[in-house]
Amino acid sequence: MGIIDILQSIIPAAIFFAAPLIFTALGGVFSERSGVVNIGLEGLMVMGAFVAIVSNLTLAGPLQRLDVWFDQSAPGFLSLLSFIQFGNLTPWIAILIAMIVSAIFSMVHAVASVSFRSDQVVSGVALNFLALGVSLFLVNQWYGKGQTDMVEVPFYTTEILFLSDIPIIGPMFFTGYKTSYIAILLAFLVWFVIFKTPFGLRLRSVGEHPMASDTNGINVSRMRYTGVILSGAFGGLGGAVYALTIAMNFSHATISGQGFMALAAMIFGKWHPLGAMGAGLFFGFAQSLSVVSSTIPFLQNVPQVYLLIAPYVLTILALAGFIGRADAPKAIGTPYIKGSR
Repeated sequence: MGIIDILQSIIPAAIFFAAPLIFTALGGVFSERSGVVNIGLEGLMVMGAFVAIVSNLTLAGPLQRLDVWFDQSAPGFLSLLSFIQFGNLTPWIAILIAMIVSAIFSMVHAVASVSFRSDQVVSGVALNFLALGVSLFLVNQWYGKGQTDMVEVPFYTTEILFLSDIPIIGPMFFTGYKTSYIAILLAFLVWFVIFKTPFGLRLRSVGEHPMASDTNGINVSRMRYTGVILSGAFGGLGGAVYALTIAMNFSHATISGQGFMALAAMIFGKWHPLGAMGAGLFFGFAQSLSVVSSTIPFLQNVPQVYLLIAPYVLTILALAGFIGRADAPKAIGTPYIKGSR
């Protein structure tokens, strides 16, 4: 197997596994740039995965005419919901619902951290436990077992017109999931929003010096709420994409540490959107090795267990600062009391 063949095996898989990490790490950037530590990224991914799978299973099916199927025994709105199905739009609608629910769910962390000024690490850990407990309880109530059914309408791979036909690089970079390309484009968009817009300047200012921001008329609490809620939406998006492209169902082990890996990607990326994207691609590459190792000669004899634990070992090293320490926003983790000195 030549080097080109090896790259054509590794690169698409790395981008595929990186997408959920990039989405979630971008959410962490919003929260922590505003000064709120968000250890709860894991819980936000769990909630996003749960809502996306349940929504997908509920909405999957062919589109039907609204004026033909109507249950006269049910109220008008409920009768419409009983037969409206969304066909191939189902996964897209599912991730949208997951983003909304996860954004609302993240307000638990926002209220505890911003309004009640509780310990932000403890609040984030509580969010992780709460998300897993609530989701598994509802799965057991609705499906009568510890996991959901497999989704029938997940995301599928696609080829980008013309670009996928380019020799060598076409199969490497332009044949994959649309969500992977959206993740990379979104990283550049988030970079622009945070560093090139007035909103981004205000968000960064409350994370660096909230008292100075307050003096200049910026509502610190509102900006921090916004940052946490955006992290909820992006975390839910990451969990939904992971569930609908990799897991295909929801159980207690669906996310299994992906949120902490995204947290490591955010730190490794120095709280910068493009850095988080690069770190997400790196961790995605580490995860892909266990999948493509059987096709790569120099990895075939490596015990599978080593390749499976490699992403988590790298996560620990990144969080421990082994690879390089970064300067976090100055006021991160510090509650702000209006008028305090």
